[in-house]
Amino acid sequence: MSRIRAGLPLLVALAVAACYPALPVPRAAPAPESVGAFVARTLPKGPGGTVIAAHGDRIVHCEGFGMADREARIAASCDTVYDIGSVSKQFTAAAIVKLESMGRLRVSDPIGTHLGPVPADKRGITLHHLLTHTAGLVEGLGDDYDVLSRDAMLAGALASAPLSAPGAEFHYSNVGYSMLAAIVEKASGMGYERFLAKHLFAPAGMTRTGYVLPRWEPRQVAVEYDAGGKPHGRPYERPWAPDGPYWNLRGNGGILSTARDMFRWHRALAGDAVLPASARERLVTPYTPTTEPGESYGYGWNIVDTPAGRVAGHDGGNGWSVANFARTPRDGGVMAFWAGNQTRQEPGWNNLEDLEPGFTRGLLDRARRS
Repeated sequence: MSRIRAGLPLLVALAVAACYPALPVPRAAPAPESVGAFVARTLPKGPGGTVIAAHGDRIVHCEGFGMADREARIAASCDTVYDIGSVSKQFTAAAIVKLESMGRLRVSDPIGTHLGPVPADKRGITLHHLLTHTAGLVEGLGDDYDVLSRDAMLAGALASAPLSAPGAEFHYSNVGYSMLAAIVEKASGMGYERFLAKHLFAPAGMTRTGYVLPRWEPRQVAVEYDAGGKPHGRPYERPWAPDGPYWNLRGNGGILSTARDMFRWHRALAGDAVLPASARERLVTPYTPTTEPGESYGYGWNIVDTPAGRVAGHDGGNGWSVANFARTPRDGGVMAFWAGNQTRQEPGWNNLEDLEPGFTRGLLDRARRS
């Protein structure tokens, strides 16, 4: 009897439930796609390279893909060294604002303050104009690997016909960033790379970044390949001076680095180890519109404001290697860096350049949700 009474409430409940349609069971929201799954789905097969994504001080994902050296069968890894191209410009810009924080210069200085007498049509150019590509200078003076001294670069830049008045228009200029590297040397009394190594890279814990000072083993550095797969050696195996590339490249590109070191740079920019907060803010202030819709240029960074917040980034390449680095500068944020040692492949598929801009944004989005 007691067992029958104990079951009555359940029977009544079942009978009542039978009179009403069943309520739909909510479906669980699908789990967000991981960085690894996104990379596996999106990354083309063929070229070699490395991808890293981080959220704050935590690496969310890091992996190498393909071969860093096909002939020696050396796989790419998170420690492979790549030419990061124009991503290097942010280091030159950081060196300038570091020198400003040290009292050695001001970004409002006319270039003549540091370079001596300059032609009349260049007297209005300031360091700020060089940093923001608004100096009206030409893009370059020759091939990246032409033998060109610092003095010859400066003479050629000062003799070039202006494209616009200082501050009037945006004209992307590699030679402008080489001039900034020369100003770093003149204001600091140190070689350009040595200044970066002492005042930026060492405080950030970056031991695998530079031109020649890290002294990499050859097997650590990616061999670069053209569209047909022909190897073109490692960057430093081309015409370089004993202390790094000649001055068509120095200061505006050609820095070698690794995924882990770029993560360390991201972390350094989230604190005061390298630059004070005011200097870091100047780097990512959108000073002038670029030629891309919705994009502005800071000091060595392209700036885009998105619904998820401000994104600062830069890409680089030399026709063989390609690199892209982006981060959200607020509150430590998220970062993504990827590099490859073959920009394009024939007959047109699996081209790393074709991934942009969606690939980097996709990495940032998935790192943000990790």
